[in-house]
Amino acid sequence: MSLPSPLFDPLRLPVIASPMFIISTPKLVIAQCQAGIVGSFPAVNARPQSQLDEWLHQISEELAAWTSAHPERPAAPFAVNQIVHKSNDRLEADLATCAKWKVPIIITSLGAREDLNQVVHEWGGIALHDIINEKYARKAIEKGADGLIAVAAGAGGHAGTQSPFALVQEIRQWFDGPLALSGSIASGDAILAAQAMGADLAYIGSMFIATDEANATEGYKNAIIDGRAGDIVYTNLFTGVHGNYLRPSIAAVGLDPDNLPRSDPAKMNFGSSASESRRAWRDIWGAGQGIGAVKARRSVGAEVDRLEREYRAARARLLQASGRTRN
Repeated sequence: MSLPSPLFDPLRLPVIASPMFIISTPKLVIAQCQAGIVGSFPAVNARPQSQLDEWLHQISEELAAWTSAHPERPAAPFAVNQIVHKSNDRLEADLATCAKWKVPIIITSLGAREDLNQVVHEWGGIALHDIINEKYARKAIEKGADGLIAVAAGAGGHAGTQSPFALVQEIRQWFDGPLALSGSIASGDAILAAQAMGADLAYIGSMFIATDEANATEGYKNAIIDGRAGDIVYTNLFTGVHGNYLRPSIAAVGLDPDNLPRSDPAKMNFGSSASESRRAWRDIWGAGQGIGAVKARRSVGAEVDRLEREYRAARARLLQASGRTRN
């Protein structure tokens, strides 16, 4: 298992901050990269499409300035998420804009395409594809993805249902390239656990919703802080794809979280006219089962500080336990 170097060398922790619809904007991405973890955002968050060029200009410029001013702790690379679903009518334009700025990492979702991966490789970037089971993992690698993001049970947004232990185990039987793990990771202990299972990186989203820099309402941020795993509901009603959502936000729009109908997958729409989908994420709040680790409203920097303290403490604790076992 190895990560492409020197792309991941500046990382303070083995963490990619996942791209979150509406929530992830340049302010959040820049703060994440400056804190020493990979920041990311969905290309479709930039609306209209022309705004994507402005966002990439801002991110590239500010991260370069940060690294110049802080050579001892350079900014981490950033990533852009491309939704490959057929309803995304701006994919080609978004990809061309990413090529212009030579985005270091492209994260692809809801479809693997060989031609897209080739284009990313032409400008020197790497392509990571998110998957929910081994079958899709194999397809992604066959089509030229450099690495995988295993989206296991409990992850925020469009999550899978498989245990992270089972999913990582099966992938590592045949794939030794870059692998990130998503699913209820919101502590330094969980980051170390992901590595112990065989992942190279932890893929973390929900905990950053409650940060100062996130593009979320106060109600949403407070719901993350107050919420626990039992407050998460798994349903495909709102976008046509199964995902995890906060129970209070479902109840707030007059729906019964325990009796939600199923949706037709054909309802999926991630294109420029996807107003229904956008309303779903604005009013029906996505989150993963790991939100119980979020105790207060903090800056991104403070949250990454917390993760690092917990990660180092977990490593020390396990090393101490290992010494006692050998003795």
